[in-house]
Amino acid sequence: MFPAYFMLISVCSAISVAAFAYLNPWKTASTIERYQLGFLLAALGFDLSNLLVFTPMTIEMMMKRHKIEKDLGIGGEVGRSRNAELAKTNPALAAMNKKFGMIHGLSSLANIMAFGSLAMHSWYLASKLEL
Repeated sequence: MFPAYFMLISVCSAISVAAFAYLNPWKTASTIERYQLGFLLAALGFDLSNLLVFTPMTIEMMMKRHKIEKDLGIGGEVGRSRNAELAKTNPALAAMNKKFGMIHGLSSLANIMAFGSLAMHSWYLASKLEL
């Protein structure tokens, strides 16, 4: 599900950058509009890092982790997993869990940063509304 999600938001971010840059050429753009283009470019960068860097790393880690869990006879449980329990005695599983947690954390951070950049742009767009 996440590869499709990151692909969709990357395409939407790219369209937003292209549309905003077309409507507000750099040479004639105000300082605020240049900041907005920066926010949109930052969101696109964070989205692409999730799509092209973190998602492949996460999928690779997930496959390796599933293999280790299968070898240990765990991973098919419904409800509470025995993964954390067995990681205390299996250094390979513990290392895999730690690396997966780090990659997942970086992916979440990139997602939050993209959201923050788009929130700033949304604020700018909202300021343009005349009610």
